[in-house]
Amino acid sequence: MFQVRGASALTRSGADIHLRRLLSTRRLRSTSSASPATTGTERQDDGGIRGGAWGVSGRTQPHGHPGTDTSSTTNEISVDFEQTREAYKSKDSLELLRSLVVFKLCSYDFLVDKNKEIMDLGKKVLGQKAFNQFMKMTFYGQFVAGEDHRTIKPLIQKNQAFGVGSVLDYSVEEDISEETAEQKEMDLSVSSAENEHIGMSHRDGKHKVHKQFGDQGGGATAPRTYFHSDEAKCDRHMETFIKCIKASGGTSVDGFAAIKLTALGRPQFLLQFSEVLVKWQRFFIFLAAQQGKDGTETLDQRLELTQLQEFVAKLGGKGDFHGWFTGKSEESVECIDMLDWNSLIDDRTKISDLLVVPNTELGELEPLLKKFTVEEEEQMKRVLQRIDVLAKLAQENGVRLMVDAEQTYFQPAISRLTLEMQRIYNREKPVIFNTYQCYLKEAYDNVTMDVELSRREGWQFAAKLVRGAYMYQERDRAEEFGYEDPINPDYETTNWMYDRCLDYVLDEIALNRNANVMVASHNEDTVKHTLMRMKQLGLLPTENKVFFGQLLGMCDQISFPLGQAGFPVYKYVPYGPVNEVMPYLSRRAQENRGFMKGVQKERELLWKELKRRLATGDFLYRPVY
Repeated sequence: MFQVRGASALTRSGADIHLRRLLSTRRLRSTSSASPATTGTERQDDGGIRGGAWGVSGRTQPHGHPGTDTSSTTNEISVDFEQTREAYKSKDSLELLRSLVVFKLCSYDFLVDKNKEIMDLGKKVLGQKAFNQFMKMTFYGQFVAGEDHRTIKPLIQKNQAFGVGSVLDYSVEEDISEETAEQKEMDLSVSSAENEHIGMSHRDGKHKVHKQFGDQGGGATAPRTYFHSDEAKCDRHMETFIKCIKASGGTSVDGFAAIKLTALGRPQFLLQFSEVLVKWQRFFIFLAAQQGKDGTETLDQRLELTQLQEFVAKLGGKGDFHGWFTGKSEESVECIDMLDWNSLIDDRTKISDLLVVPNTELGELEPLLKKFTVEEEEQMKRVLQRIDVLAKLAQENGVRLMVDAEQTYFQPAISRLTLEMQRIYNREKPVIFNTYQCYLKEAYDNVTMDVELSRREGWQFAAKLVRGAYMYQERDRAEEFGYEDPINPDYETTNWMYDRCLDYVLDEIALNRNANVMVASHNEDTVKHTLMRMKQLGLLPTENKVFFGQLLGMCDQISFPLGQAGFPVYKYVPYGPVNEVMPYLSRRAQENRGFMKGVQKERELLWKELKRRLATGDFLYRPVY
């Protein structure tokens, strides 16, 4: 299926383990024992963070061991999220007024729920040209940079002048009907082999196809998914991403371009491959439980090969697991972990007899990989080719690719394909960033396993951490098909998971400087926590290992003070023609309804700055750069 090499069964070095333990004991706040209910207020009291102002102590030897004395400093970096003059120095007063108006309008449920109908009415009343101009003065102007790579240059260059970079996202979406989206999902998400031979009943609940979960089915408000992608459209989407990468390389230094892998291949492939990966990992966890290894972190679980071979033989398996793993390593191997287990998928053509999983209905083992038609094999090759073209182009243009996270029934395949790109292109520096959604119960396991794999294979781990954007859709789907809700039970648990994943990656950066993370969050407490941990670990902003990210038009009071203090911070910058970006804006309004209601502090800061300008005669202020 893939031209890759599996990870060898290596053991961790004793020095790494010792240093990690040392690092863990010297934290102000232990991530492993912290309660999910830890509040943002409690975090603000850690490390002297009060009122949003703090100092980062630089080191004369930034690559020294974590936990060493930081009393000797070379510089002091201050970040204050309350200073409105600095936060909004890139904006004129009309831009501040627009932000206030837009944020207020987005707080009304009626306007958000009926935004599509209201926009359609606006087009009829005003006409397309006047409507476009109105949108540029309001919502489009607030959240979208421009119509093409030429018109977005002034905004990108202005932001860059004030210390803020860009993650370019060409945000055009097809505004197709719900019925059309439903039918296209059904047509494109089912394998020919399934239709001809085994039907669709074999799929587990999470990976079943259902019209309700089409791109726009059931009024879903989740971010776009390219269910409506045939091969020709996949090629057009790739061309769009190519333009986005070139635009990023031509308008900014060390920029990012965002891509979605559902745009590059039929969902049938992503669904099937995700199911294969999930079933294979579940089999490992099942076997670990049989050996009494359950109840520990996934990465810490080990299977004893002799016991594994005996148990699988009792189930009817014929493959030589013990011989396979001992034959792959020069050292004697008695135990394997999840990463070793996953390496069998890489080499499936040689050990197909090992790739079996229990069928709970039949009570026997069955082949993990179903038969693929010739056309489906070609589809897989084309997906990999498109991804490779984009990765090579990004590397050549000095651009980093940000692979967006998507729904959980696609995400295992998306993460695995992203990992394959990282193995190739992240050898010298981080070119490919994967996205981890921390509202998922399995987020920490996913992060820790990928970090460990990067360490074993010697490439740069690169992650964007987000809380997540598919909560309602995921929960509805889990209830509909009767599988476990993959989302954390509440917001407090998600915050705890976010900090836990973030702290693990920050520790990894401190250990060997071979990891990278973008803290993609509008949560001020999360940003303060990151700054505190960076100070504590001696991670300087000039190292460009820890990035920050927010959406264009939101949280300027966080982005710009960070940028002006020297931290690598980026705005997620959508662009595209007004009429074609309307579906994106419609979704963004609904996704962020809760956040928009909670931007009271941002509105207060905007008013504060406007009043200051009026009082000091600076109302006609124009940014100079």
